[in-house]
Amino acid sequence: METDLTVLKEIKPALSGYLRESLALLGQSPFPDDDAIHDIRVLMKRQRATVRLIRPLLDEVSYNREYVAGREVGRILSSWRETSVLRKTVRELRKEHPELFLRLKSKEKIVEMLRKPYSSWEMAAEKSTAIKTIGTQLTRALFRVRFLTLDNPDLKLLSGELENNYLIAARAYLDCRNNPKQSLLHEFRKKTKTFLYQLWFFRPLNPSAIKSLEKKLDFLTQNLGRFNDLAQIMEQTGYSYQQDNDPAMDELAVVIRDKQDRYLSKVWPEAYRIFCPGKMLQDLPGFKYLPGRLEAE
Repeated sequence: METDLTVLKEIKPALSGYLRESLALLGQSPFPDDDAIHDIRVLMKRQRATVRLIRPLLDEVSYNREYVAGREVGRILSSWRETSVLRKTVRELRKEHPELFLRLKSKEKIVEMLRKPYSSWEMAAEKSTAIKTIGTQLTRALFRVRFLTLDNPDLKLLSGELENNYLIAARAYLDCRNNPKQSLLHEFRKKTKTFLYQLWFFRPLNPSAIKSLEKKLDFLTQNLGRFNDLAQIMEQTGYSYQQDNDPAMDELAVVIRDKQDRYLSKVWPEAYRIFCPGKMLQDLPGFKYLPGRLEAE
C-alpha cells in the first residue's frame, strides 16, 4: 500500500528540540553531571545525523555551519564523558575480578583510571569557559534553525540520503568484518548511529517494522560501544604483548579480550542480517523502494 511521505516526522521541530533540550540540560547546574553530558552528546549526534539527512536541501555553507556546530559541542564534551566511562568500566572489571586487581594495585595507570579526577580552581575555570562556549554555540544554532527552509522538502532527496547513509554503514560493516580492528569497529558504530538516528524520521512509514529495526541497530551500537570502552582501557595502560610482561597485566588483557569477543559475538549475526553485502535499503523490513518514492510494505 502506497504511503504518503508527508507523514514523515517533521525535521525542523526535531532539530530545534535537540538544541533546546541540550541548552536545558546544560543550564541545570553550574557544571553538568555525567548523565547530562551523556544526554547532550547523544542529542548532538542526533543533530548531526539530521543535518546530514537534509544535506541535499541546504547550500554548502549552511550545511557546514550547522554540522560543525554540533560536532564542536560533542568534541568539547567528549573528554569529560570518556574519562567517566573509562572509570566506570575499570570499576566494573575490578568488581568481577577482585583478586586480579589486588595484583594490579601497584600499576599507576590502573590506579589513575580508578581515581576520580581532582578538580583544581584552574580546571574549574577552564570547564566554566568551555560550558559558556557550548552555550553560545547551541544558542546560535537554535536561532539559525528558524531560517532553514525545510517546509515541504523534496522527499525523494530525503529517502535517497537515507539510503546513501545505509550504504555507508554497510561499507563500514564489511571493512571491520574483514579486519576487526578497533578503529574500524568504532567507525562502523558511528556510521550505524547516523543511520539509526535518521531512520527515526521515517518511522511513520511502517511503525512496527521500523521500530524493530531501530531496536536491532541500537543493540549493535550498544555492544560496539562496550567493545570500544574496553579498548580504551588497553590503550590507556599502554599494554603490548611481550614474553616478559607482568603476568597480572597479561591476565587483564586476556580478561578484556574475552569480554570483547563476547560483545562481538552478539554484533556479527545481527549486523549480517542488516548490512549483508549486496543488500539495499528496500530489502529491509518496512521498506519497499520504487522509482522516486518509498512505500510501506
